[in-house]
Amino acid sequence: MTVKRFDKRRKRVHILRRVLVTVLLLLLLLAGICVYLMHSAARAVPVLNYHQINDWAENPLTVHTDQFEKQMKYLKDNGYHTITPSELFDAWEKGTPLPERPIILTFDDGYVDNYQNVYPVLQKYGLKGTIFVVTDFMSQYPNYMTWDEVAELNNSGTIDIESHTLSHPELDKLDKDDRWHQLKDSKDILEQRLGKKISFIAYPCGSYDDELMQLTKDAGYRAAFTVHYGLTAPDENPFVLDRIPIFGSNSHTFLRFKLRLCFSPIFAPIENFNRKLAKEGHTLLARIIPYP
Repeated sequence: MTVKRFDKRRKRVHILRRVLVTVLLLLLLLAGICVYLMHSAARAVPVLNYHQINDWAENPLTVHTDQFEKQMKYLKDNGYHTITPSELFDAWEKGTPLPERPIILTFDDGYVDNYQNVYPVLQKYGLKGTIFVVTDFMSQYPNYMTWDEVAELNNSGTIDIESHTLSHPELDKLDKDDRWHQLKDSKDILEQRLGKKISFIAYPCGSYDDELMQLTKDAGYRAAFTVHYGLTAPDENPFVLDRIPIFGSNSHTFLRFKLRLCFSPIFAPIENFNRKLAKEGHTLLARIIPYP
């Protein structure tokens, strides 16, 4: 009886050891993958993507002003240097030097709170940003900037103004003529009003297809941004550039911001896999996969 108990105990210990070794190997493999992903993104540049910055809207597109300022202070205190999309492409295409820890701050749509809240915070910390504006919305709706405000920001040296189309449609759902109208006419309007070359566009809702990428190039844009989570890298197609969305949640905490910024090479593939699962109907599985 004692021998049988001993044998059972020995078998349990043996099984436990195998389980522990397997878990340890899986953890080492996971750590190795994380190290590889972080190292492979060494040349990439984070492009943060915001929308509204205010203290009254409670929705996935809005970051509260105090949280936004805390995020900007973090960037300043941790040696990040804001650049414009033009400066990024000058570095990649012409070899002009970039500062240490370059980062791009982008804001979509042209909300008036960008003028009221974003602009003074960026000035306070000596940072720069890029606002992609919907031209038909300027001076038309109270929640959006006026053309005078757009011009002031553009002349400030703090804000770079670029295109977000005429009226914010999902471009991949339009026919070719309407796509061209949205791309080219918004560019022309901004160039006429601001007296500068417009070289970049953010696709509304991040929607695009192969034809749209070619049309964007033909319209004279240098590059285009999506809302796809990831870093912007020099080997990426310039007309489908990734960004780091600082939206999409009702809990815009400072921890979430830091995780999405600092560990985007790890979390971006997880989020993209999660979205693919949800799109294919595996919603239950998608809900249990954690990412910030």
